[in-house]
Amino acid sequence: MAKSAPFHRSSAAPLSDTERLDRLRLYRSENVGPSTYFRLLARFGTAAKALEMVPELARRGGVRGGIALCPRSAAERELSRLSALGARLLCHGDVDFPDRLLGPEIVPLLCVLGDPALLGQPSIAIVGARNASALGRRMARNLARDLGEAGFSIVSGLARGIDTAAHDAALPTGTVAVLAGGVDVVYPPENRDLYQQIAEQGCVVSEMAPGTQPHAALFPRRNRLISGLAEGVVVVEATPRSGSLVTARYGLEQGREIFAVPGSPFDPRCQGTNGLIRQGATLVEGAADVLDVLAPSGRPQPAAPASLLHPTVETEEDDLTEARRSIIPIIGASPVTVDEIIRQCQLSPAVVSMVLVELELAGRLERHRDNQISLLPLP
Repeated sequence: MAKSAPFHRSSAAPLSDTERLDRLRLYRSENVGPSTYFRLLARFGTAAKALEMVPELARRGGVRGGIALCPRSAAERELSRLSALGARLLCHGDVDFPDRLLGPEIVPLLCVLGDPALLGQPSIAIVGARNASALGRRMARNLARDLGEAGFSIVSGLARGIDTAAHDAALPTGTVAVLAGGVDVVYPPENRDLYQQIAEQGCVVSEMAPGTQPHAALFPRRNRLISGLAEGVVVVEATPRSGSLVTARYGLEQGREIFAVPGSPFDPRCQGTNGLIRQGATLVEGAADVLDVLAPSGRPQPAAPASLLHPTVETEEDDLTEARRSIIPIIGASPVTVDEIIRQCQLSPAVVSMVLVELELAGRLERHRDNQISLLPLP
């Protein structure tokens, strides 16, 4: 259904303890999402300098009451809590940070419990219905077992049903559980024993701080991370409104291959997967169908956009002042692509990017699919 972008393994120098702490602080600060995080680092070079400039950038974007930066003490507590759990923080820039995540939907840091080496291996995501049928669970187990024996680690979300079956079957060969809450928060509670086995034999990861309880807004972020960590996404049973289809959509946007197991048209749990096949997903009746498309032969990893990883040329304040006057009227309540803003304003991508960062820090920018944005009213 999708063809992956060119891949390569990036080189990375070790991060200092100070830079690691500052990067954590930056990402945990108010209104700093992945895109803004990387653009701040690109503009200012270090997380410390970015933290220093965030309040001023938010002011320029229109914020009225200031912006909450993550205190150093809070970041230190998070790192201490991870250490006490036997977990660690992986940041972009660490040599073992998974390069697959350096793509259109960048994730700058991960809390990792278990073996981080699994994150760099060829991986397949297997997701599906929580109220899975017996046949669906059997299919997930067979796929996870066979793909694991073929050299793939299996990524899923530790949910009931298909996720549970896939993780359980992949324990001997390697599995990664992606959580919506902190790496120490088991959800659903009945999967505690499976969670313990994955933590000991595989890997548990999350973007969130330890102790974070999962809630509805965090599950799409988890789904984005599931697809981001994998070379392809296999969906086994899904209703038309299933979160598994959200994972497939993220995978498509990230350039991952999308696979779906067909099912009975009389079973609502198969309507979503059958729909994926109609839209071009590869039909899967067994692991061979996945292996025909993806071979675990050490495919290199996706490169991060250079503009997001290296400092950019300093933009003059006069240029930004003029740019704000041109850009803000173009952005309204209806989403518009960033490329369209650049085309209409005839401005450089770097200048447009910084104005959008200011608006996002001020809480005035909402990001949508396909690189679209819209303007929110002043808080």
